[in-house]
Amino acid sequence: MRMRRQSGFTLVEMIIVIVITGIIGGIVAMFLRAPVQGYVDSARRAELTDIADTALRRVSRDLRLALPNSVRRTTNAGSVYLEFIPTIGGGRYRAGEAGAGVAQCGSLAADVLDFSAADTCFQVLGQMPLPPVVAGDQVVVYNLGIPGADAYAGNTAATHNRRAVSGVGPSSITMTSTAALPFDSCAFNAGGFVVGGCRFQVVQTPVTYVCTPVAGGAGGTLMRWQGYPIQPAQPTALPAGGTSATLATNVSACDFTYAGNVVAERSGLVTMHLTITEQGESVSLYGATHVSNVP
Repeated sequence: MRMRRQSGFTLVEMIIVIVITGIIGGIVAMFLRAPVQGYVDSARRAELTDIADTALRRVSRDLRLALPNSVRRTTNAGSVYLEFIPTIGGGRYRAGEAGAGVAQCGSLAADVLDFSAADTCFQVLGQMPLPPVVAGDQVVVYNLGIPGADAYAGNTAATHNRRAVSGVGPSSITMTSTAALPFDSCAFNAGGFVVGGCRFQVVQTPVTYVCTPVAGGAGGTLMRWQGYPIQPAQPTALPAGGTSATLATNVSACDFTYAGNVVAERSGLVTMHLTITEQGESVSLYGATHVSNVP
């Protein structure tokens, strides 16, 4: 019988092929390393930018709903705190002569908000606020952010301009009150007719943005506090009952500034700086939001 000849690779040939393949792979890797690293770096920068941009947009969106003259800023142990009271609704109250609206809404066809006595009810002009006002909400009238007209101060004394809602009718709001509201926001002409103002805002709880930067970014955060009671002193620690959420991490630098009358007499401006650092690269964004301080 004739023997078939068997063919194959020798060990030397296999080693040569492995060596050549390794050389070719190394050369290809050298050419691919830069584009791949560039893609990874670009993706990381885009992610950092998106995180910073989303955080600043969230702050701006909340600030546009801030109660006039309620923005305040403080610092403590390297952290920056920006607090304000968001409004959830508002409208215009019926105005009239002093002493004309002390009676409850049910006893008057058109009950005005009286500022000469502890009036507990007023009729809303036009559509009721949306979302609907419920018991436990707070009504604020003519907030100036100063003693005697400061929504942070309280909701009982004659020097406080915030009152708790105890009931809501089809076109009226009833408040708990032991004293008259201090300031009327209505504007009257020489003939005693109302020509503007008469605004009220509805609020619930404050919001605080806390920026705690750390050099290099690791451990730095931008936090949002909410759900805690309104209190006279600006908090620098999460008050009881409040909740917190993290908006950004790896924060290496940040700051909030507030000017109450930067554009016009009653137009404030909040500026925001935020820097996020990761793997030695930093992304810095700047934002500015106008705040209406017309009470």
